[in-house]
Amino acid sequence: MVRHDEEARLDALHQLNLLDTPPSASFDRITRMASQIFDLPISAVSLTDRDRQWFKSRVGVEHWSLPREKAPCAQVAETREILILPDLLEDDRYADSALAKTGVRFYAGVPLVTREGFGLGSLCVLGTEPRMVSASEMAGLSDLADMVMSQIEMQHAFGRVDPLSGLPNRTQFLDDLVDLGRDTPGQRHFAVLIDLARNDQLSNGLRVIGPAFIDDMVQEAARTLRAVLGVGRTAYHVAATQFAFLSPPEPEQEAYLSLLESMLSDSRNASRIRYAMTAAIGVAPVILGKTDPRHVLRTCYSAAQDARASEHAVSLYAPVQDRVHSRRFGLLNDFGAALNEPDQLRLVFQPRIDLASGDCIGAEALLRWRHPVLGEVSPGEFIPIIEQTSLAKPTTAWVLDAAMRERANWKKDGFDLQLSINVSAANLEESDFAEQVQFCLLKHCLRPEAIELEVTESAVMENGGRAMGQLRALHAAGVALAIDDFGTGYSSLAYLQRLPVHVVKIDQSFIRNLAQNEREQALVRSMITLSHDLGYRVVAEGVETSAAAAILTDMGCEEAQGYYFARPMEQADFRQWIVAQHSPPRQTSNRA
Repeated sequence: MVRHDEEARLDALHQLNLLDTPPSASFDRITRMASQIFDLPISAVSLTDRDRQWFKSRVGVEHWSLPREKAPCAQVAETREILILPDLLEDDRYADSALAKTGVRFYAGVPLVTREGFGLGSLCVLGTEPRMVSASEMAGLSDLADMVMSQIEMQHAFGRVDPLSGLPNRTQFLDDLVDLGRDTPGQRHFAVLIDLARNDQLSNGLRVIGPAFIDDMVQEAARTLRAVLGVGRTAYHVAATQFAFLSPPEPEQEAYLSLLESMLSDSRNASRIRYAMTAAIGVAPVILGKTDPRHVLRTCYSAAQDARASEHAVSLYAPVQDRVHSRRFGLLNDFGAALNEPDQLRLVFQPRIDLASGDCIGAEALLRWRHPVLGEVSPGEFIPIIEQTSLAKPTTAWVLDAAMRERANWKKDGFDLQLSINVSAANLEESDFAEQVQFCLLKHCLRPEAIELEVTESAVMENGGRAMGQLRALHAAGVALAIDDFGTGYSSLAYLQRLPVHVVKIDQSFIRNLAQNEREQALVRSMITLSHDLGYRVVAEGVETSAAAAILTDMGCEEAQGYYFARPMEQADFRQWIVAQHSPPRQTSNRA
C-alpha cells in the first residue's frame, strides 16, 4: 500500500476510537453468529493497526492482538478484498506466519470498509483443519461484515464521537474520567485544554471564509493532536474549537508545562492558518477518583483564558483567579435580579462645587448596590462587569429614572441644582437613546437643563458615528453633556473639538498628587487651557486636599468634586448637607 494511502487509512481507523476499547455485546453477538455459520471454533472482528491486528471482538481466542506482519487480516484491510485460505501451510505467504504457528490452518476474511473506502480490518473465521467454503457461507459472512460496519457507524454517530474531528466528544471525556477514577484511583495527571482561537478571530474567519474556516481549523488540529499524542493516548473534542487530553501519570509540573509550550510553538509554526488564530492552553491538576469530572473542563477553561494574557500562552489553573471570575459571574447574575428588587439598588449624590464662590451648584448621581448576602458591593467592582453585558442598557434606564425622580423632588423643595448622570457606551449604540432621555424628562416634568449626561471619551470613540448622532440629538434637545474621565481615553483633539459637549471632567488620576508633583501640575494646567480654548467648562474630580483645590482655582478650573468637599451621600444626608452649607434655594427656574 502507498505510504500516503496507509496513513489516511490509519487516520480513519484512529478517528473511530475503537482500538483498545472494552468488549461490546453487540460485536460479540456477530462474531458468535459467524462461528455458527461456519461451524468453526474461532472468529474475530480484527482491526489492522500500524503494527498489530487488534481484536474488537473474538471467539475462541485468548489474546487481544497479533503482530500485523504476515497477518491475513492485514491483506484484507489493505486490498479491501475477500481472502480465503483453505490451508495456511500450503500458502507461501502465511505458512510461517504467527497465525499458522498457533495451529490455525483455515482462514476466511471479509473486509470492513468505511463509506469513504478505507479498509479497517476484517471479520474473519478460522479453523484448525483445512477446509473449503460454500457460496452461502461467504454470503453470510459478508452480511455479517456489513452488520459490523453498521454497528461501528452507529457507535461513532450516537453521541460519543464528533463527526467533524472524528475524536470522542465531551460526554466521552467525562465518562472516561469516571472510568479511570475507578480503575486507577489516586493517580495524578494534568488535564490539558487547547482553545484554538479567540472569539473575535472566529468571528472574523466566519465572516470572511464561512464555516469552512472552522472546519479546516478543527480537522487540522485533530490530525496534529493524534500525531503528537500517538498510539495509546486519546484526544477529545470537547467544544466547537476546544480539545482536551490527559497527561501521562505523575508528571513533573515545570517540565510538562515546558513541553506544552514547545508543542504549541511547533504546531503554530506548522499550521496553515497560524496568522488567523491564536491558540491558548489551560492546564489543571486532576487526581483520578477524587477530582470531580464535572469541574475538570471548567478549571481548564479558566486557565486557558488566563493563558491568553501570559507570555507563552500556557497557564496552570490558579484557584485565586478562578474565585475572582466566579465572583464576577455571580455578581452579574445577581445584578439582573437586583434591577427588579426595590431595596438593593440606590443612588448616592456627590456635590459639585464652584471653586470661585465655594457654593454647591450641582451633584453627580452615583449607583450603589447592597447585595442581600454580600452586603455593599463596590461600584468599581460591579459597574465594569455590567458595562460589558446586555445589562448596561437597563441599568442606565434605572439610573435615569431614579435620578430624575430625585431631581424632581429637589425642584419641589426649591433646590435648583443640576444633576449629572453617567451614561455607558452601550447606550450610545441605541438609535432611540436621545428619545428615551427626553421621554424620562417629560415623565418627571423636568426641563432638559436640569440634568447633565456624562460619557467617557473612550465610549464616544468606540461608537463613532452613531454616538455622535445621539450626542447631537441630546444637545439639540437642550441636554447638557460632559466628557467624563478626560485624559484617560484615546480621543484625538480633532475629534474631541467636534463633540457637542459643555463640560470636561478631568480624571482623578491627574488630580490625586497634584500638590506634590510639578509635572502633574503642568499637565493639568495644559488640559484646562486646552479645554477653555475649545469652549468647555472644566470640572476636576478627586480633589482631596485644600492645596489641590487652591492650585486648581489658580489655574482657572471652574468646578471640583471630591472628598475634600464631601463624600457621596445618601439622599437624606445630601439634603441636610445642602442646608448645612447655607446654600439658599435658587429662585430661577430655567433648569426646572
